[in-house]
Amino acid sequence: MKPMPKEKNTTGFLINEIKLLIEESRQQVAATVNATLTMLYWNVGKKIKEEILGDKRAEYGKQVVQSLAQQLQMEYGNGWNEKQLRHCLRFAETIQDNSIVSALRRQLSWTHIKTIIYIDDELKRAFYIEMCKIEKWSTRTLQERINSLLYERTAISKKPQEIIKQDLAMLAQTHQITPDLVFRDPYFLDFLGLKDTYSEKDLESAIVAELQRFITELGSDFSFLARQKRIMVDNKDYYIDLLFYHRRLRCLIVIDLKIGEFDAAHKGEMELYLGYLEKHEMVEGENSPIGLLLCTGKSPEHVELLQLQKANIKIADYFTILPSKAILLDKLHKAIYIAKNQLAQRENE
Repeated sequence: MKPMPKEKNTTGFLINEIKLLIEESRQQVAATVNATLTMLYWNVGKKIKEEILGDKRAEYGKQVVQSLAQQLQMEYGNGWNEKQLRHCLRFAETIQDNSIVSALRRQLSWTHIKTIIYIDDELKRAFYIEMCKIEKWSTRTLQERINSLLYERTAISKKPQEIIKQDLAMLAQTHQITPDLVFRDPYFLDFLGLKDTYSEKDLESAIVAELQRFITELGSDFSFLARQKRIMVDNKDYYIDLLFYHRRLRCLIVIDLKIGEFDAAHKGEMELYLGYLEKHEMVEGENSPIGLLLCTGKSPEHVELLQLQKANIKIADYFTILPSKAILLDKLHKAIYIAKNQLAQRENE
């Protein structure tokens, strides 16, 4: 085969370089347009808000929006319908600080913002904004995270409000992910297809078979390393169910699967695994390994008395069959209440 003429090689390289320049320019233009439109929508909402707040009658406000929409659509098209104006108004009512909007418009799309502004709780809204920025969620992923009650399932939601505010402010400044933002409770494993009676081996096999979906449920930055990793302590073999690595936390993650409720003996097993990994498997620059015990139930007092946090051990329930959203919310709200009470008691001691 004859070698390709040098001119053709040069042309191919040049085409790729030009295509790259064009794509980069398109992305910059799209980002600029998004930022400009987002600011426009906020300013429009602010103007409507000022007009409506000038007259307290709800019916008057409704008429203002309807009338504006009709006139704007005639001149600028259907993009300025009543629904769009209500999005603008909600945007201005929800985020009132110009500087926050100015920063937000450069980091999130208008579609992201439309989803976030309908979250009523200010701290929950801030959580999704920061996580969306750091992990670069698509709008679909953002909606899935909200629907799966991600905020309520993370440890940060179980802290006092002032601590949550401080943690989220620190997250916004440093973009550093902490374990409280990574680990969840409970985990939803309904995609495994396990029903009725199953063993720990069945659970483990199902997770490995659906590894990608399991990692999606765990969260971003998890990498699978091993199943049934063999370690030897004093000539005795032990086996770690699942071993992962978390890129942002820069540490090994041990996942131990249990059928039934958490037992005090589980802590000792996990401490052995973590101690071995810290001594024999850690490399320079890594943080100490973290253990995650997945159980089908746990006693809050057991968890508190065993002080699992000090041992770098997390514990969480998992569901292979999802209860209704109402039941889930009730469980999560109770867990948040218990956790905050325990924190308050420790502070008063």
